[in-house]
Amino acid sequence: MQLCVQPQAGNDCDIDCGSHAVKDDFFSCQCIVDTVDGLRDGLSHFSGPSRAAVIYALMPDDPVRIYDPQNLLQGHEPRFKELYLDSQKWRSEVRVPLDKKNFGYMRPEKNLQLAGLISYGGRSGSVFYQMWFTEHHPDMCSIGPTERWLEHAAWRFSHDIANEKELYTGISGHFLREYGTHAVRDHIIDEMNMILGWDTHIRVYPILDAILAISRTREEGEWPVGELLFVESRSLAKLEFVARFPEMERPNLENYKHVRKLLLAVEDSARKLVSDGKTIVGIATGALPEFCILADFRGRYGFLELQSGPVCSFADGSFKSTTHKAKLVHIEEALLEADMDPVSGNRLFKIIASLVHNAENSEHGCTLVIDLNHEPLMISGQKLASPLDLQQPHFLELAQSLSKVDGALHIGADLNLHGFACLLDGRAIAGEDRARGARFNSALRFTAEHQQVIVVVVSSDRPVAIIQEGVELSAQCYWKPYSTCRVRPPTLQAWIAAADP
Repeated sequence: MQLCVQPQAGNDCDIDCGSHAVKDDFFSCQCIVDTVDGLRDGLSHFSGPSRAAVIYALMPDDPVRIYDPQNLLQGHEPRFKELYLDSQKWRSEVRVPLDKKNFGYMRPEKNLQLAGLISYGGRSGSVFYQMWFTEHHPDMCSIGPTERWLEHAAWRFSHDIANEKELYTGISGHFLREYGTHAVRDHIIDEMNMILGWDTHIRVYPILDAILAISRTREEGEWPVGELLFVESRSLAKLEFVARFPEMERPNLENYKHVRKLLLAVEDSARKLVSDGKTIVGIATGALPEFCILADFRGRYGFLELQSGPVCSFADGSFKSTTHKAKLVHIEEALLEADMDPVSGNRLFKIIASLVHNAENSEHGCTLVIDLNHEPLMISGQKLASPLDLQQPHFLELAQSLSKVDGALHIGADLNLHGFACLLDGRAIAGEDRARGARFNSALRFTAEHQQVIVVVVSSDRPVAIIQEGVELSAQCYWKPYSTCRVRPPTLQAWIAAADP
């Protein structure tokens, strides 16, 4: 890759390094780096550690280039070769006339449907083609807000290129860092417009502000629980109200403390508190209208939903993409590699998931020992005269209750519960973390000394840990920071060639 050095003020360097002079090439590099950095940082706050990358061509005859500083796109080389090098269809498709004054119009390019990735791009008057990428995390409520984030990154890049270097401020990265609430709003607006059309009176930003404010408001020390429904005024007649407030006496939505009190009337019930986006109209039950926004408060966190399903969750005063359920991908992979038939492995995975999610929902800690040995280990704890078949719903429900007892559940490859309140011991090993508590460190020691064993540690206040052979498989990966020096992105052809052995 060729390093593009910024020219000194007042000196225009006209060394040709491709289809553009170095001074222009440096400017586009700067735009790309700043935009990717802001996009990555913002998405990491919304979805957990995330990477970002872009494939682009500024002009119709430019070689397609790629900027992927953290190897997000590694492994997809054959598909990119097929899409962009073997075929030139992407160049000859409907074009947007190149006119920098027309940067505001973006012809969208949809998600490429690549495994593990979310992508979105477009064509505009200032950028011939661009496609932005980020990770598709397995615990996302919806990819809609993330797609809107990528769409805004494409629009910001188009805007910056149109302005040229004399007007460049570098503010796009800052916009993208703080785009979380806007991405949620943009996704809701798109869904609403498709169902209700453009002539709507409901305003989304005040609703989102109210949801976050109510989620932070305690009543007698308790976090909010219950459902708050937002509907268009013209849809109120379609609701089945059990109680309705007089129009002149409706509580104002901005009175968050009052709304929090009213949620007590719908707590742990099928009833919903109903708002028109400005006031609280009443309490309703039954079927929902064709379009509505539902805030489902579940204590310390909650979910924002549309008729099409969950949009995102909210907690600690901000929106997140997470489903607030444990990522059990590592267990699934370990069971696939184990010496057991796929049907039994799938059943065992469902049993583990049921126990883990029950502990999460009940907010109690527990430990599960998944013993994949043909003959179950002898573990100190409360034995059972006859193992319990966890494929039976009533025994699985009993196991959920037994998981609250101090100690671990001992589950065998035969899908039976062999014991509970089990004590896990072992010698000290490297990698222990005193900040993680006794459950976690005991699991590290125990798995380090026993083969064919997976231990799942569910904490009431930390992510679920999956441990095997003395190593936490589910340890969160934080990507190493990368240099932001203005290095000219390579052509896609060179990038693919470098990836070939």
